[in-house]
Amino acid sequence: MSLAKITSVSGRGVPVPGNDIDTDRIIPARFLKAVTFDGLGEGLFADARKAAMAAGSVHPLDDARYRGAGILLSGANFGCGSSREHAPQAIRKFGLQAVVAESYAEIFFGNATAIGLACVCAAREDIARITAAVEQDPAVELTLDLVDRKIHFGGKSVPLTLRDSARDALINGRWDPIGELLEGREAVAATASRLPYLAPVKK
Repeated sequence: MSLAKITSVSGRGVPVPGNDIDTDRIIPARFLKAVTFDGLGEGLFADARKAAMAAGSVHPLDDARYRGAGILLSGANFGCGSSREHAPQAIRKFGLQAVVAESYAEIFFGNATAIGLACVCAAREDIARITAAVEQDPAVELTLDLVDRKIHFGGKSVPLTLRDSARDALINGRWDPIGELLEGREAVAATASRLPYLAPVKK
């Protein structure tokens, strides 16, 4: 089965502001005991959401205005800290399809791309403009156009940046290395059959 070609992502936005949001904040360690990634969405920003509730406020992910949003808006160095692949998985399992931030930690970015979670960058002032539009009207739709490298929102647009290798993988449906390997299993088997050190031993 061919992988989906992710040329654009559309949806409403949810702002989760802040710089250096690490993977432990994204998905606390106690949620890593799961055997599969199923259900990880429930733990997304669990401690921050609990702290907000205890303080008498509402975390953006629990704010009814942003319910059903598909694009997370944040700051610089998003996904820093440990290399846990559970972080992008939790974001996807929560229902988010993309992240817009100033920059990303290297390993988080790679883990996210490998599951088709589009992580694009935009300038701080442009993210502020998008966030202001979303806060004013949570129903406004955002479109991340990976082909034209633009973010469209409320009749306006700002440029986005995305590493060429990740952009190529997403828009051409080559973002899952395991999926690619499985698609080529016939070719792999044919090559393996020609390798003398993999051939069955004759008795």
